[in-house]
Formats: sequence, structure tokens, C-alpha cells
Amino acid sequence: YVTLFLDVGSLQVRGLWRSATVKNLDTAGEPLYKLFKAIKHQVEKGPVDAKLKKAKYTLNDTGLLGDDVEYFVLTLQVLVHGEGPDVTPVKVLNCDTISQVKEKIIEQVYRNLPYSQRPKVESVALEWRPGSTGQILSDLDLTSQKEGRWRRLNTLAHYNVRDNATLVLSRVLHTQQSIDQNQDAHEERNALLEDDKVFHLVRSADDMEEVKSKRGSIKDKATTKAITEIYLTRLLSVKGTLQQFVDDFFRSVLCSGAVVPPAVKYFFDFLDEQAQKHDIVDEETIHIWKTNSLPLRFWVNILKNPHFIFDVHVTEVVDASLSVIAQTFMDACTKTEHKLSRESPSNKLLYAKEIPTYKKMVEDYYKGIRQMVQVSDQDMNTHLAEISRSHTDKLNTQVALHQLYQYASKYYDGIISSLDEDPAAQSRQLTLRLQQIAAALENKVTDL
Repeated sequence: YVTLFLDVGSLQVRGLWRSATVKNLDTAGEPLYKLFKAIKHQVEKGPVDAKLKKAKYTLNDTGLLGDDVEYFVLTLQVLVHGEGPDVTPVKVLNCDTISQVKEKIIEQVYRNLPYSQRPKVESVALEWRPGSTGQILSDLDLTSQKEGRWRRLNTLAHYNVRDNATLVLSRVLHTQQSIDQNQDAHEERNALLEDDKVFHLVRSADDMEEVKSKRGSIKDKATTKAITEIYLTRLLSVKGTLQQFVDDFFRSVLCSGAVVPPAVKYFFDFLDEQAQKHDIVDEETIHIWKTNSLPLRFWVNILKNPHFIFDVHVTEVVDASLSVIAQTFMDACTKTEHKLSRESPSNKLLYAKEIPTYKKMVEDYYKGIRQMVQVSDQDMNTHLAEISRSHTDKLNTQVALHQLYQYASKYYDGIISSLDEDPAAQSRQLTLRLQQIAAALENKVTDL
């Protein structure tokens, strides 16, 4: 494994994953972005608790907002101060906090800008103009509703903002006066929160359990079971809405009929060669090697973190659903058969019907790559050189090399021993080259 990387050169590791990114994301990038946007849309069409980070519409049972929250959709007419008279209609929920409303307004008003170039929630103010005078809306102020030691975050419903209302979004200027005003507001907010707990739609489970313990058990097992099944139905509904987007992404990643990057073919062939060299005939072991090297190390990471390749913001509630899909992808890559029962995790139950299909896609993908024409060392080196030239200014090669060396340093003695025993490594003097690097970077004792 390590011999291969040192043999081809330090660009091998970089080239493998960058090559996979460049080639595969040509086909997988759009399905992944559509999946991300579809999840975001599903999550935001229903209530999202700003404090608990739970949503009514989600794939993740631990991120499910179980309480039945009444809400309805509002269309706001938004003016942006200093950017002309044009009004932008924005759909929100009357149960949204003011910060959530700001996020949706920014998302719509600045939809043609990447996330990193949009104003942030804390840098804008929102003013409601129900009449001749305006009112600044905020998550907490002197009007915030208090319930014992709990204080509820302000929502549009709290301010009685109606459908088709006009709101003005303005940038917060960081002058000395505004800084002083912000300091005053911060102190006022701290005074409001003194000895108080804050909640949005529902209180935390710990607090509710404390109340229940004082009153005694208020739910029997039958009731709990019925509620759980209701929640599973809601999860299944969201899953059905997103199914086509999930299938499209899986197909785009696991299609050997498309152009497979040379680095992937080269590396998978290397794993097959190593299995043959060490008399490993167990197909499951080879399957695990390939799964760990590409689907789990690369695609699951991208699936869970779309902001790695897109200029987007992934909220905690969206991340919760992405994690379920990522786990499904991981399950599809294993040969182990999962026995399902009523006690199985909801994500296993959600995609139980699709998992066999996904597993076959993975097996066919590996089989298709094995049947491809072999990539020679010369072709691989040429390909890596092209990749390196086309991305010279985009990635920090020094960081990549340092990370590779950290791995080599961890297993330094074993690698040196293996290189000494390998004829190909001896002919290229790889032992000497690694010792030179170690001597330069860490003053390691060598035979030099």
C-alpha cells in the first residue's frame, strides 16, 4: 500500500482523490446538490425548533420534533434598505424565530450569491412596518413571553405579523454609536435571561421529564408505542418525497458504465494484486478494502459535508437527515446482512426495502471496474501529472505532503523494513529517499 504511493510519487494520494473528485463530481455533483436542496426544502417547510435543533420533517428520528406544533405559512413582502424599491416575496412560517426569518429572507433575496458572500444573520436588522411607525423584531426583548423560569424566543406569531406584511431588511453599521447600542442591547438581553432558560417551540426533554416525575407517569407503553409508529409514518413520508433524489445520487456514484477515474481503476487493481500476492481468497475482505478506500473515505465524507465542495451552509437539522442517507450508503457497501426487528434503528427500517438494490449496485460497480482495461504505470503517471498541472494553484501541496509524511512517520520502522525487502523499492532506492526525508524533517537517526 505504502510502497505503491512512494513508488508512483507523493502525488499518488493527492491524485487518487482529486482525480475521483474531478471526474466523478462531473456526474455526481448535480445529484448531490439537488439532494441537499431537497432535504433543506423538506426540513424548512415545517417547524424547526431553533434551540433543540429538531424538525417536524426529517429522516432522523433523534432529530424529530415530536410535539404537534400549530403553524401556517406566511408570505412576507421584503424591502432591502438601500437597494431600491423592489419587493421580494419570501415564504416563512408564523412559528419561525426572528433569526430563522432572517435566514430565509437572506436565502431568497441573495439567492444568486454563494453563501460566503451573503450577509450573515447577526449583521442585519429586521423591521416590521404595520403602519406609520416601524418596529425592530428580535429573538428576545422586553415583550418576550415568560413561563416560570422559561422564556420563549420571539416568533412572527408573537409579534402578530400577518400574511403579506411588509418588512425591511437593513445592514447593521458598525460605527461607534452602533457598537455602544449593541452593547446596551447585549446587556439588556443578559438582564432578560438572568436565571431564565430559553426555549422556542418545546422545552427540553430533561425539563419535561422532571415535570413528569413530579406528576408520576403520564404515558403507558401502548400510548408510547402508538406515538412511535406515528413518528415512523412521518419519517417514511419524508423518505418517500426524497427517494428519487437519493436514488439519483447513488446511481451517479455507483455507475461503472460512466467514466471511472484512472486512479480508481489503478488502485482497485493494486488491491486485487495484493490479495493474490498474500493468498487472500475471501472476496468479502477485498470488498472491504475497496469500500474503505473510496466509498467510505471519500463519498460518505462528501455526502455528510456538501459544504466541502459547494459554497453552502449545512444546518444541524439538514445534517441530521444527510447522516441517515450517509449511513444507508455505508450499509449498502457492506456484505453483512442486517436482521431487522421492531427494535432496529429507524434508519435501518426506513431503507430496508432499498438496501438490497443498493448492495447490488455496489457489487456491480466493483465488478465493472475489475473488468475495465488495466491502467499502466506510465498512463497513471501521465494522468497524475495532468491533474497536478491543472490544479497547481488550487490546493496546498505542502499540506498534502505533510499529512502523508505523518502517516509514514507513525509506521516508519515497519515501512523501512518492507521497503528493504521489496525488489521494486530497492531498484528505486525508496528506502534511502524516505530516510532522507525523515532526516530533514525530524533529525531521525538513519544509516546515511
